Amino acid sequence: MVLRLGIIGTNWITNQFIDGAIKTGLYKMTGVYSRTVEKAKAFGEPYNATVFETDLNAYANHPELDVIYVASPNSLHFEQALALMKAGKHVIVEKPMFSNPREWELAAKIAKENKVFLFEAARHIHEENFKIVKKEIEKMGTIQGASLTYMKYSSRYDQVLAGEEPNIFSLTFSGGALGDLGIYPIYAALSWFGVPKASHYFCTKIATGVDGKGTAILRYDTFDVTIQTGKIANSYLPSEIYGLNQTISLDGVTDIASIDVIDRKTNLKETVSQSINKAPMMEEAEAFAYVMANPTDKEALKEYAEWQELSRQVNLILMALRKDAGISYEADKEN
Repeated sequence: MVLRLGIIGTNWITNQFIDGAIKTGLYKMTGVYSRTVEKAKAFGEPYNATVFETDLNAYANHPELDVIYVASPNSLHFEQALALMKAGKHVIVEKPMFSNPREWELAAKIAKENKVFLFEAARHIHEENFKIVKKEIEKMGTIQGASLTYMKYSSRYDQVLAGEEPNIFSLTFSGGALGDLGIYPIYAALSWFGVPKASHYFCTKIATGVDGKGTAILRYDTFDVTIQTGKIANSYLPSEIYGLNQTISLDGVTDIASIDVIDRKTNLKETVSQSINKAPMMEEAEAFAYVMANPTDKEALKEYAEWQELSRQVNLILMALRKDAGISYEADKEN
């Protein structure tokens, strides 16, 4: 079964998803929704796309599309995903999937009612090295804490410094460091350690009102996870997970290329990571395609349910952290 893929959002992350999806052999790039037909064609024709639309309703109801990948500005995800799902389309939404838990719960309800699948494109949880880390943590036994870092300077911050307000740094478009980059270590923490009992966020707000960088603390029963994230500075720190007798050192929490397990007593280091030989986002595209192609398979549905629950919990934590830091999106004001 080859899924006919449509996209919303013509940026670099969309190119990366399309490239990964095509390499699986399970998708055919078919449609582009954009503000102008010219822009849609300029983006889609190199991929041999044939459907170009500027009307969301017409796009949602197009008979030649099976699944839509949504990578528009964050605040637009909800409205677009609902229109697509009500028309019977499966939807893959780039992280952060929705602005708040209200949107998340309603979207999940619409997906169930229309018998379609709704995926959050948190690609790193589907990567093999991410799964290896989880297995190593399970072998550690006693966990004493973790420090997870994802901080990368955004060129769009230059626009903020020039007095502008790009979408990714706008409260109106549900922007900020936490939702854009902090979501990666938050996903990692919840996937590896479960749901924390409390959370706090100490951030640096920038001129537009969003968080430019910050430190989040996730409190568990016997340990804390410290998360450093930001879009106005670069960090080159590794991420670490602390056990009683071992420390796991990672070169990051996404696109993990290096995993070292270091013994406390001997200081011996064992490298357990696998070489990366797939295109970025290829593994998540494969995982999503399997579920869509096997809608009644118990194992596929079990895995889908686990992804959904993880996505829901991450959304709740993101909201709690924003509240703790006094950050409110325009989307939060909706009734």
